[in-house]
Amino acid sequence: MSDFLPKEVREGLEIARKSALQKKSRLRVHTDDEVYPVLRFWEGGFALDAEDAPHLRGLVDLYDGTRHLYQCLIVASEEEAGEMVYEFKWHTEAVDKAPLDFCRDENAPIALLR
Repeated sequence: MSDFLPKEVREGLEIARKSALQKKSRLRVHTDDEVYPVLRFWEGGFALDAEDAPHLRGLVDLYDGTRHLYQCLIVASEEEAGEMVYEFKWHTEAVDKAPLDFCRDENAPIALLR
């Protein structure tokens, strides 16, 4: 169907699609001092707008609004349909406290009073 539309209309539809994806998604990629909106996110990676995104590589942080979701090691894989696709080498959930290095007993008291 897109073969029958004039070039200007197809470009306008593509711009509108990207704008809708950016408004709908609260996900952002933070790298150093730069912030990029995420267009699509899936288990193995994410996609950014190809016009705005450089070929990112290395350690980045993924945020949902102000909430830190993941710390990720990424590599740019390909550009398709105006999106730059990045794949995770690994990603770990961001936590607000250090993990325990011992097994906590279920029935252990929460605090000790003297």
